[in-house]
Amino acid sequence: MWFVYMLKCSDSTLYTGITTDLERRVKEHNSSDKGAKFTRSRRPVTLVYSEHCSDRSSASKREYAIKRLSRKKKLEMLD
Repeated sequence: MWFVYMLKCSDSTLYTGITTDLERRVKEHNSSDKGAKFTRSRRPVTLVYSEHCSDRSSASKREYAIKRLSRKKKLEMLD
């Protein structure tokens, strides 16, 4: 089971990624060097969106589609 997720960083930027374990991944973003370089300097981060995908390929494709959206469209997804 794969997830596409979106984090809101302390500076209000948004980060999108994929994982098989949401809880673990958010902890990594907040407290470990395994978190993305982008989020390391923007801690703490908060999980604001997630969706289930059937496999890694579909999760990666969905992540790419979300990353191409404007900030406004991303924020609309959260509502």
